[in-house]
Amino acid sequence: MYIFSSISQVLNPKDINPTNIESYWSKFSSAVSVWLPKIAGALISSIIIYFVGSWLIKGIMKVLQKAFEKSNVEVSLRKFLTNLIRWTLNILLFVIVITQLGIQTSAFVAAIGAAGLAIGLSLQGSLSNFAGGVLILTLKPFRVGDYIESKSGEAGTVKEIDIFNTKLITPQNQLVVVPNGGLSNSSIINYSVLGTRRTWIDIGVAYDANLRTAKELLLETVSKNEYAFKEPAPEIVVTTLGDSAVNLSIRVSTTTENFWKMREQLIISCKEALDNAGISIPFPQQDVHIISKA
Repeated sequence: MYIFSSISQVLNPKDINPTNIESYWSKFSSAVSVWLPKIAGALISSIIIYFVGSWLIKGIMKVLQKAFEKSNVEVSLRKFLTNLIRWTLNILLFVIVITQLGIQTSAFVAAIGAAGLAIGLSLQGSLSNFAGGVLILTLKPFRVGDYIESKSGEAGTVKEIDIFNTKLITPQNQLVVVPNGGLSNSSIINYSVLGTRRTWIDIGVAYDANLRTAKELLLETVSKNEYAFKEPAPEIVVTTLGDSAVNLSIRVSTTTENFWKMREQLIISCKEALDNAGISIPFPQQDVHIISKA
């Protein structure tokens, strides 16, 4: 680049004639002798900067990998951050190398900025999901294997947490893909994080039943369950006087893994215990009173 600009200044086609060719050749040789060492030096320094920069980038990436592993960063977030940092460092190295060669980078940087703005405007929803994924993977409100429920109603066991969405497996063995943007901005119920769950089963008994006897019977039945915890102790609580029955709430704790098994066993055994004791579980009903004027 510098050679050609110098040559254009030395050699003007309008001034060339057979008498001064030797003079122009001398000027050309002088220009080449001046600029060739500069270009060679710039090229050599650019090559050195490239190889040194590549070596430094590899070292930085190794250090980051070890730091991510020690910090137990999620695999999805680790891969994304690693690729993002690697691309950023490589672009920075490229800019430094071409600047060393004497190429103007202002237009190049402006083009990158314009492209970034256009991409950001066209991918607003995806960027929202990306930001949500970063928050989920960083703050860790839930992990793979947890059973969660979102405010919008999606519920299931977390199978995979990607940078843009979270995959859930429902109890019906269905795959639900939930965007991270909405998931990170809504309330989430994590049923697995504490390791235990407490069931609340409402059972209605007839109004003419002895409530103390019903409570003792249900508490004895619950205590025999193989999955029920002794601590915290099971509870049988009278909750409401309903339209057709007096509602009793059965509250028992167990591990997350045994929750559904225990719940099913309790419903069956409590129903059998009430039936054997002659305590009915009424269904919704209405009393109709007919008043005759006659």
